[in-house]
Amino acid sequence: MATAGLAANALRPVPGMPLSVPTFVAGWLTAELAPHLLAATAIDSAVHVARRGVRTKGDVAGLAVAGLSAAGLAAVIATGRGARVEVESALTSALGSDYRSVAGGAGSVAGVSWRQLALPFRMRRDDVVRVRNLAYAPGGRRFRVDIYHRRDTPVDAPVLLQVHGGGWVIGSKDHQGIPLMLEMASRGWVCAAINYPLSPRAVWPAHLVAVKQAVAWLRDNVSRYGGDPGFVAVTGGSAGGHLAAMLALTANDPGLQPGFEDADTSIQACAPHYGVYDFTGETGIKATRQRVESGLMPMVLGKQARFPEDYEAASPLMHLRADAPPFFVVHGMSDSFIPVAEAREFVRRLREVSDEPVAYAELRGAQHAFDIFPSIRSAAVVRGVADFLDWAHARRRNGRVDADAVG
Repeated sequence: MATAGLAANALRPVPGMPLSVPTFVAGWLTAELAPHLLAATAIDSAVHVARRGVRTKGDVAGLAVAGLSAAGLAAVIATGRGARVEVESALTSALGSDYRSVAGGAGSVAGVSWRQLALPFRMRRDDVVRVRNLAYAPGGRRFRVDIYHRRDTPVDAPVLLQVHGGGWVIGSKDHQGIPLMLEMASRGWVCAAINYPLSPRAVWPAHLVAVKQAVAWLRDNVSRYGGDPGFVAVTGGSAGGHLAAMLALTANDPGLQPGFEDADTSIQACAPHYGVYDFTGETGIKATRQRVESGLMPMVLGKQARFPEDYEAASPLMHLRADAPPFFVVHGMSDSFIPVAEAREFVRRLREVSDEPVAYAELRGAQHAFDIFPSIRSAAVVRGVADFLDWAHARRRNGRVDADAVG
């Protein structure tokens, strides 16, 4: 009965507060571990029948419930498998059907590794090296970065910055973005995962200032690890998606770079996952307004924050610009924390002003934080985001080559 309830919640989560946290936890784990739950349900039923047979009404009822659970989990798995088509459709729509050829045929359309699916929390690759806890600014462990690079140490590799989520109050570089960073490092990129100061101890914009400090540090130091300081992309989920978008939309803003105003903090591509884009509630989305009115915002922005001025300053929707880098926004339709309508509106408005492509993948059945560990869905998203990043890098590299040739 419990498994049937979990499957139902994964397929159609209960919206809004106060159930968003339990709905998220149950829906997230069920959606991404559905194959494991389906296998466990089948084994449990088979063992029960082998030991006891089907002799009572209770046995029949139990098997009927198990059948409903299996059907529900199969439907959950089907929505996860649909992510491959959803991601590919988003990329071809925004970048063109030939985007893979622009990237020189980079990328992969192979299916997810069943070994990886079976052991989703075993996240490492033999060809990838991780250099831990480098200081990118003074201040202790919240100003540390881990570098991931291919074991053979590439030369002039594009760089990906990963910003963790956690509502600006919790989280660590050790627990998020790892599947994507391993994929990018294996493809020859250099990846950097950072910590940053957290609220309530840190008050906005300290979080973003730290992320910009990390970019400045990468530009000065990433070549030691094979990275090209001329190409830095950014990604992140939830609060990390918000910070990634803000980083991309506030390039070289001296007001957000105290003491390092002349540093180049521009970003060449941005791939935010299930990010927060509206800090004022001006989109009118009910769940967004509830978040804005909650106790979280004063904790992040400070009790003295003025509404709407200080809230607007932290809102990506208020920083849209024509020279924004290419974006690939990813959001789940079943997100219990950040409504998918918020991502839709962000993408719509960004497309109206940006000179660069804005790809958007909306994932049926995906909860918040769907990409924390490998799953059928997250593997498809990782491949798609990796292909987008390869496209963005190749496009910029080819542009440079063409410009040099003309010159």
